[in-house]
Amino acid sequence: MSTKTGLVLGGGGVTGIAWEIGLLKGLRDGGVDVSGADTIVGTSAGSVVGALLGMGDDLDDLYAEQIEPAPAELGAEFGTRAQLTLLGLMMLPGSGRTKRSRIGRAARKAHPGPADDRLKVFETRLRREDGSLVEWPERDLKITAVDADSGSFRVFDRTGDVDLLHAVAASCAVPLVWPAVEIGGRHYVDGGMRSAANADLATGCDVVLAVVPLWRALSRHHAVPEQLRRTGARRTAWINPDKESLTAIGRDVLDPSKRMGAAQAGAAQGRRMAAEVAEGWPVSAR
Repeated sequence: MSTKTGLVLGGGGVTGIAWEIGLLKGLRDGGVDVSGADTIVGTSAGSVVGALLGMGDDLDDLYAEQIEPAPAELGAEFGTRAQLTLLGLMMLPGSGRTKRSRIGRAARKAHPGPADDRLKVFETRLRREDGSLVEWPERDLKITAVDADSGSFRVFDRTGDVDLLHAVAASCAVPLVWPAVEIGGRHYVDGGMRSAANADLATGCDVVLAVVPLWRALSRHHAVPEQLRRTGARRTAWINPDKESLTAIGRDVLDPSKRMGAAQAGAAQGRRMAAEVAEGWPVSAR
């Protein structure tokens, strides 16, 4: 009987993408390749990595891109002011949906859009050498976003009518930093506004590993361990940046100049943790 595996890739900005790719490469180089998981849950930065992994892109190639300059990347500052504003909106009374709607309205007011420039960035990230755009893989890939107006949580996958490019761009639309992404007349922002990990979407898996650059949660319900418990998996684990990785990532997760260091630190951390992860990850996984 085969073991179904799940990989959760959380949000974390430009440096989160780099760190996740580095960590996955480090794990593989250390003897455990988790990139072939049967189910991948991607939120924000994790949606980018998940899309690339879902299509079978080679980790060596992905890592090489992260340690090169990023000419097509749009840098931004996700500084203390924006972070505190988001935190304040989250802390005001209301249900989770009410809070997300509040954030979505603030996001649309700050950046009315459209998100054309951001879509061009993701076209670069998700375009193959032959010029074609990456499409939904056959594997179970779930990408998260939040409806900016209603606050409802949305999960995109290959069974729906939303193309992969727009799903990823929506999942990465950080409120107060980037404009919401329009899909079918609705506007969507970062899936991390519900949870930076959304690990509880990895249901139906026997083994789940969560890779989460931003792991802190405002409630126990959305804490990574509690989300993993709700998956029903018989074995779960999660990895967040260690001290060296945190130093490399820095304070602004949207700073492209930090991605090389983040990728390198992630790779080193992955190699250090490979033996531990291998104890719970099935050898027969893809």
